[in-house]
Amino acid sequence: MKIAVFGKNFGSGCDVQIVRFFDILAGHGCKVYIYQPFYEYLKAEKKIDVRAEGLFLSHNDLQGDFSFFFSIGGDGTFLKSVSVVRDTGIPVIGLNTGRLGFLSNIAREEIEQALEEIFKGSYRIEERSLLQVTMEGGQFGEFPYALNEFTLHKSGSSMITIHAWVNDEFLNAYWADGLIISTPTGSTAYSMSVGGPVMTPGARDFIISPIAPHHLTVRPIVVSDACTLRLFAESRDQTIIASLDSQSYHIPEKTEILIRKAPFFLRTLQLSQTSFFSTLRNKLMWGADRRN
Repeated sequence: MKIAVFGKNFGSGCDVQIVRFFDILAGHGCKVYIYQPFYEYLKAEKKIDVRAEGLFLSHNDLQGDFSFFFSIGGDGTFLKSVSVVRDTGIPVIGLNTGRLGFLSNIAREEIEQALEEIFKGSYRIEERSLLQVTMEGGQFGEFPYALNEFTLHKSGSSMITIHAWVNDEFLNAYWADGLIISTPTGSTAYSMSVGGPVMTPGARDFIISPIAPHHLTVRPIVVSDACTLRLFAESRDQTIIASLDSQSYHIPEKTEILIRKAPFFLRTLQLSQTSFFSTLRNKLMWGADRRN
């Protein structure tokens, strides 16, 4: 079995679990391929001696029959791993050494039990939709896709005006600090913080959420992900900040931007005993009495 492992720096409190993680993979005879910067970090900084069948840097190095792709870190690490996995179809598993962890939802204390379940086949594969974002006169880097959200945001102190169309039908001119276009996966991220709805990962929709709109009657709206969204923004500062997940770019105002559903899905692995609703209750402490 071929396994790919991606990761970032982690705190000293996770060392024991990470060592155990690699020991379990070795015990099952897995051929482990490690993201090169992470491998060098484990060796040089953590003094963790791991055996690697090979190293990888990009999706071009992940050709072949990889069974799983482990992302070790927080949700930010998981989002970065998407640009490595891309459309390879390898199921991604998030091991959380960070904080909240909606995407990396296997806590470090649960890693050993989770691996046992995975090797027993006690899991399911979920397909997560992504955004494909293009702009007039160019594109956003070599991987113009976002798993969570695409955001237009003011670059200075003044509000911006964002004109939005859905399938060439005018929706609104948002006078606000910015606008978030979110996937269902991203509904528990930035969009939620500005009052957007929480959606189940399998929903086939986009969420359009304004950031600090000038008009209080302007609210988030949900549209089908079969739609094409068109945006352009006007600003006194001449530039706008455009972000695909954690990757940000300064673009000229009035640049036309098109947003569609990506032509591929990200496949994620979820343990059989977990569900999206149980994760919500746990992470957001729904139903918890915090008075004591």
